[in-house]
Amino acid sequence: MDPDALPTSLLPRATLRNLSQRSDARGGLQLTTHLGLLAASGCLVWASRGHAWLVAALLLHGIVLCFLFCALHECVHRSAFDTQALNDSIAWVCGALLILPPNYFRLFHFAHHRYTQDRARDPELATAPPATLGAYLWRICGLLYWRERLQTTLRHALTARVTESFVPAAQAAVVVREARVLWIGYLAIAALSLYLHSAAALIYWLVPAILGQPFLRLFLLAEHTGCAFDEDMLANTRTTHTNPAVLLLTWRMPYHAEHHSFPSVPFHALATLNALLPAAGRVTSGGYVAWHRALLRQLRAAR
Repeated sequence: MDPDALPTSLLPRATLRNLSQRSDARGGLQLTTHLGLLAASGCLVWASRGHAWLVAALLLHGIVLCFLFCALHECVHRSAFDTQALNDSIAWVCGALLILPPNYFRLFHFAHHRYTQDRARDPELATAPPATLGAYLWRICGLLYWRERLQTTLRHALTARVTESFVPAAQAAVVVREARVLWIGYLAIAALSLYLHSAAALIYWLVPAILGQPFLRLFLLAEHTGCAFDEDMLANTRTTHTNPAVLLLTWRMPYHAEHHSFPSVPFHALATLNALLPAAGRVTSGGYVAWHRALLRQLRAAR
């Protein structure tokens, strides 16, 4: 998105243009840090084989792995790096690890931005926010995500049926093609694993991804749940104040109202943007644990 096209009612146009400057160096540093954490957690899994703490190591590795979703998110916006080829290639790798093809996700996500909290048109609201404790647990366990991802990508790959309203007819062939490329890759990994009698893909990818997904669900649930169903981005999206470690792992995505208000501002400038935006009328939370505790109290009270 061109920064000149951004709304200027909250901030001067020149300020927005400066904040919207992308950087290969900043993106590279963030990606290198995330990959370093992934390598470290992978080494911990390797060192934990045969020990009681292997499950803990797999969980930690899975959390770091699943939060590559945040890298995918930034690259889909093409704001993580200044070089478009870097954005697109990193988006492909992260999307493949999460069974979330980047072109499909870009169409889904841009529809979410265009129609945020619109009950009829926001694709994220296709699954209603949890209204009961059971729905909350089902949402955060991650099984709903994996079921949808397997069903959707296999439908696209095997039948070429693209029924999602947010996918234009001109993009349907692209969505089908990327799903097929993805599944050819998965089958090749499976075949190679069987040929080599190797469980590496299970140990370092699939099992950790399943274990780590609930933590990503907990993180994402706080972005819009309980926010207003209207067009005001500072009211329909929540910013969650958290610690530096979470900000690092999530590519600054807790500054989510800022991101929705000005989506071309890259992740590394969101903290600055947060300081410049007015406090009045904003939806914020003092932390993820506090927010989930409050939500659980509401769900219990509603029984």
